[in-house]
Amino acid sequence: MPSPEMQGMIDMMRQMNPLGSADIDTMRAGMDAAPPYPKPDDIEWSSVDAGGVAAEWTTASNSLEERVLVYFHGGGYVLGSAAGHRGMCSNLARATRSRVLNVDYRLAPEAPFPAAVEDAVRAYRFVLEQGVDPSNVAIGGDSAGGGLTLALLVALRDAGEPLPGAAVALSPWVDMTMSSGSIQSKGDEDPMLTPVTLDVLANAYLGGADPKSPTASPLWADLSGLPPLLIQVGTAELLLDEGRRLADTATEAGVDVTFEAWDEMIHVWHLFADMVPEAREAVARIGAYLDEKLG
Repeated sequence: MPSPEMQGMIDMMRQMNPLGSADIDTMRAGMDAAPPYPKPDDIEWSSVDAGGVAAEWTTASNSLEERVLVYFHGGGYVLGSAAGHRGMCSNLARATRSRVLNVDYRLAPEAPFPAAVEDAVRAYRFVLEQGVDPSNVAIGGDSAGGGLTLALLVALRDAGEPLPGAAVALSPWVDMTMSSGSIQSKGDEDPMLTPVTLDVLANAYLGGADPKSPTASPLWADLSGLPPLLIQVGTAELLLDEGRRLADTATEAGVDVTFEAWDEMIHVWHLFADMVPEAREAVARIGAYLDEKLG
């Protein structure tokens, strides 16, 4: 059973989830209505131009100067912002002892695929241009940001550029064909997403592009040569099977994969780490993983 705190969050999301709509403007308005995250005393936020991409450094009092986590927020490539992910990145900065580059990549439909991938590449290059060793860099993201994490890795490998030391994909959305069975079978369990919402977001992002394009749907890409990868999914979310398929595909390609299916957790439950013990545990696990994998 989920903790009382997690169950309360699930119940609240069922009542007021902005992603339950099929209208992009309504979803955006719902997300924009959320109150701003209060700044913790041990966290610093600073805006930066990351190679032409808007971003924000999130630094905790225990962040190591030489360690960086480049992070991509979720929102189906259509919703969300760096400001909306300040809480997530603050908790990750503490847990991973990293400086977190919270990337405000361009959103669809105004900037469809591959704009987000182009911005991700620029942001990563920016970090290396600051003199950070790639072995001390991790790439991470949740939902669409998890898909963008894999897309960036594929793009970097194909371009022959230095790869980061590790990657973290949280409830990753990596298949624009939406062919995973749990998208339908988990519809009554996941209060965060619906099949209709995913379809609307996918069409907005693709803008007519092939849904099996390797950097739009990394599940269909050649994943060989990628760095160690942590995948965390909840067993009560629409993207459960997608995470499993990604883990299997990457493992078959020779990637060092750690796959974790968290019992009864919903899509990107990590967002609730300030209130929910299971979310704090998952974020702490990310920190332990990067301590193991980074230089």
